[in-house]
Amino acid sequence: MDTSKIQNILFFTLLTLVSLLFLYLLAPFFFPLFWAAVVASIFRPVHERLNRKLKHSSTSAAVTVLVFALLIILPGSIVGSLLFTESMQIYESLRKGSGGIEKVVKSITSVVKDNPYVVSLHIDEQFWTEKLAEIAKAISNYIFVNLTALTQNTLVFIVQVAVMLYALFYFIRDGDKFLDMVMKLLSLGRERGKVLQERFVVTAKSTLKVTLIIGGIQGILGGLIFWFTGVHGALVWGVVMIILSILPVVGCSIIWIPAGIVMILTGYLWKGLLILAFGVFVISMVDNLLRPILVGRDVQMHPLLIFLSTLGGIALFGFSGFVIGPIITSLLLAIWTMYDQFYRGTTPGD
Repeated sequence: MDTSKIQNILFFTLLTLVSLLFLYLLAPFFFPLFWAAVVASIFRPVHERLNRKLKHSSTSAAVTVLVFALLIILPGSIVGSLLFTESMQIYESLRKGSGGIEKVVKSITSVVKDNPYVVSLHIDEQFWTEKLAEIAKAISNYIFVNLTALTQNTLVFIVQVAVMLYALFYFIRDGDKFLDMVMKLLSLGRERGKVLQERFVVTAKSTLKVTLIIGGIQGILGGLIFWFTGVHGALVWGVVMIILSILPVVGCSIIWIPAGIVMILTGYLWKGLLILAFGVFVISMVDNLLRPILVGRDVQMHPLLIFLSTLGGIALFGFSGFVIGPIITSLLLAIWTMYDQFYRGTTPGD
């Protein structure tokens, strides 16, 4: 075999090996780096505006990071501490009130068992009372275990936030240089790199708009109706509804539908009906009216693709997957468009 070919094989083998090792080295910081890239793309206009006034890129980037910290991290920390306190209160009430849980379950089964349709099913009241009580206790234990893990991993979380902020500074200041370097390594060219960058930014912005606007509105409305009807832990359930709003179609109805049904079955008929009616005609309408406007128009992606990429992203990457999934799908569509335009010689619409 030619010596030059052997050298090329060895070189590219070494290059691949070192590249994989480098990616493996960065794997623990994947999510902080990903969020740093997302935030940098969103706050880029702020940096450019500041840089025109300050005439110093590093200072402008530092101020932009500070603005982000004040707008997002500080309020998030305050809400997080309140959420933690209220979650612990819910757990303590569930743990200490196991007898109360069984009473609630018995009251529900006593109402249901008298229904003529249910009687024909020959439901064992004692069996289901015990099982439902076990489920309630398991849920309370799940809350406790996760809260304990959260407190134990506080140092890890702080380190990841610090890494994100540190990377954010350089992503904001040197984002164009990083993009040029990546595009040069991939041999895609500046024009195609800009297209991919645009799809990344647009998809990230659109997805976060849905979460912050739709989720925020739904969570606030859900928390208020829970507080008004006397549901314990209204703040916790409001935050949970904000998180669940990232799921297309079902969203936060996973919370308010069971809450309304439980209120009705436990004797709070009008409060339960109010929660269900408010959920159907107010909370759900926010999603139905705003989601097509905020997502479909910006991302230009079919609703089915949005649904599948969101759920798939969450399944693979956890919470951050609600952004990663649509971004991967959007980049895939952009690359296929490039293939049509640059390699097959077609134009859009052909």
